[in-house]
Amino acid sequence: MAKTDTTEPHPIDAIVDTPFDSALSERYLVYALSTITARSLPDLRDGLKPVHRRLLWAMRQLKLNPTDAFKKSARVVGDVIGKYHPHGDASVYDAMVRLAQDFALRYPLVEGQGNFGNIDGDNAAAYRYTEARMTRTAVRLMEGLDEGTVDFVPTYNGEEQEPEIFPGLFPNLLANGSSGIAVGMATNIPSHNVAEVVDATLELIDNPHVEHARLMELFHGPDFATGGLVVDGPEVIAQAYETGRGSFRVRGRFHAAEAEKQADRDAGIERLGSGQWQLVVSEIPYQVQKGKLIEQIAQAIADRKLPILEDVRDESDEQIRLVLVPRSRNVDPELLKESLYKLTDLETRFGLNLNVLDATRTPMVMGLKELLGNWVASQIEILQRRSLHRLEQIARRLELVEGYIIAFLNLDRVIEIIRTEDEPKPVMMAEFGLTDRQAEAILNMRLRSLRKLEEMQLRQEKDTLLKEKDELDRLLASPARQRTRLKRELADLRKEYGPETPLGRRRTSIEEAAPTVEFSMDAMIEKEPITVILSQRGWVRGARGHVPLDQEFKFKEGDGPAFAVHAQTTDKLLLAADNGRFFTLGADKLPGARGFGEPLRNTLDIDTEAQIVAMVLHSPDQRLLLAASTGKGFAAATADLLAETRKGRQVVNLKGDAKLAVVRPIASTDDHVAVVGDNRKLVVFNLEELPDMARGQGVQLQRYRDGGMADARTFRLEDGLSWAMGGESGRTRTEQEMWQWKVARGGAGRMPPQGFPRDNRFS
Repeated sequence: MAKTDTTEPHPIDAIVDTPFDSALSERYLVYALSTITARSLPDLRDGLKPVHRRLLWAMRQLKLNPTDAFKKSARVVGDVIGKYHPHGDASVYDAMVRLAQDFALRYPLVEGQGNFGNIDGDNAAAYRYTEARMTRTAVRLMEGLDEGTVDFVPTYNGEEQEPEIFPGLFPNLLANGSSGIAVGMATNIPSHNVAEVVDATLELIDNPHVEHARLMELFHGPDFATGGLVVDGPEVIAQAYETGRGSFRVRGRFHAAEAEKQADRDAGIERLGSGQWQLVVSEIPYQVQKGKLIEQIAQAIADRKLPILEDVRDESDEQIRLVLVPRSRNVDPELLKESLYKLTDLETRFGLNLNVLDATRTPMVMGLKELLGNWVASQIEILQRRSLHRLEQIARRLELVEGYIIAFLNLDRVIEIIRTEDEPKPVMMAEFGLTDRQAEAILNMRLRSLRKLEEMQLRQEKDTLLKEKDELDRLLASPARQRTRLKRELADLRKEYGPETPLGRRRTSIEEAAPTVEFSMDAMIEKEPITVILSQRGWVRGARGHVPLDQEFKFKEGDGPAFAVHAQTTDKLLLAADNGRFFTLGADKLPGARGFGEPLRNTLDIDTEAQIVAMVLHSPDQRLLLAASTGKGFAAATADLLAETRKGRQVVNLKGDAKLAVVRPIASTDDHVAVVGDNRKLVVFNLEELPDMARGQGVQLQRYRDGGMADARTFRLEDGLSWAMGGESGRTRTEQEMWQWKVARGGAGRMPPQGFPRDNRFS
């Protein structure tokens, strides 16, 4: 005999001894499942989350049909949070506002009256000011609620009931999309064109084994409420919908309606005469606020990231119109577009994540075919339930009609029974074989109804009902008939939302973008001559124009000149520190020369002990001679010295107390290297013996017993070795016969020619 469990249940306030981790995980799991199934993920059958379903259900209860008057949004929100959705009024109203925004929903489900926000990012007015009612799409989504098609469940307090889903034949999940973040999972579904969804569904009904490629011939991809262009290739889009995960590049549309030529209209170019032109943006990517996009463009202009763009103007009314004015008529329109795509939200990426709740309320990531298949199955089930509900109604009506026919045929006897019997109901049931409902219906008839009880009308109604019953029986018995009925209803839906209708016309173009125009941000900089001045203490500035380098510049007290070069604003400056690290500075980013400039360390992460030993202009084909105080060195291309970050690039590896001492350009005609040490010994060797390296210590250029290297340079042996003479004369001396100093690299060398500078430096 089995034992009976006599354990008393714990009272609600009892303390239960249980491990903390298991109690926490159990409660968090309950919360996570609630978030997933009852808040964040949409149901694939009607594409709605609970808050949206409850909003529309409350509006239906308030009889806010498209043909009826508007009601205050506060009334709707109040009913929703009071009867169905016990959450904050702000969150409920925000959800309602989104259902009414034609730039948020492809097919709005709520028609708003008043300020419901705009694409600039402005919020809607408070719900006490706005009014709302349902759209025809919402009504279509709820068709069949009174026909036994779906289950009704109790509300949170058990006082009322609400539908589990909406049964209407409108593919709302794909038509309007959805987004949400749950616990451990999320969903992000774009909106699509209803006509394309219907076409793909019809193909799937006809051929359940249809290939995904065939579906993508009919179903082209997202169709956003704000239009724009999806510029990914067909393979990328097809792969995303096959797996249920992926992303799309979405761009705004350039279109100039006022342009005379079709090519200019499609390119968004408006000609202004005298060669001047401007670009017009007519559509922006989905979920991008127009006001923030304009701020982005204006900030890019202010930061000189878009020097080829002079101004941006918002000339929008009901239609978006952003005017972009180039700085010059010579600007390439395609270059300007590509730069806007790269620097602003005129191009965004929309992630696809087809994570939805199936008919069993289980979250799943589905591909397009699986999603449509599940939706068709749910619509077949709804069709069956509607048919069964109608059969019940026909059976009940047939029961009454047959009773009325019996009463008509025996009208006098029926009247006699009613007049003479105290309890006529059981007598009539016994004499004519009537059911309880039939006898009750006959007794409840009014006298004026007797004239309508004509046998022909009753028999005609009976025949009609029997015919309808026979059709429904055959429909329920035949899956093929059910599919045919569903196809016919889908065809009717397509007529209402077809591509020729204003609401059904495709807004987003699917066209693969041309190869990206590769451009460097350096090409965006306006080329102007400047003179770069760097002080001994590391203060840098850029004076407009090429001023004489030997003129006196003003410096802070205790500071003085270090380097000065002529450059263009498009140039890159290479700064070499004595610790072997190289830094890169854009000439366009230098402060003006009215003051003393700015410290380099505000822009670059230069060690406090390090000193700048050279400043040279980057040239694509330029090579530099790099030599350390130890006499080791190598040649490096300036392209290998460019640094992308503030921290620079370590190029010359130094050991001990060694410092980077020489950074000199190597002329294309130079063929020899001259090195002089602190010991006043000079050595000359072939340039071919100097290795080209991107980083390292290099090779020994000259051998020293005491001291280190003083200076080094390259020269052309045929021209001789030149050095600056002392004093202020500015004269140079050239020694033509250098054969006696020419040795193999790494030699000790010999004393320099007579007249060589006492500081052992070439310049």
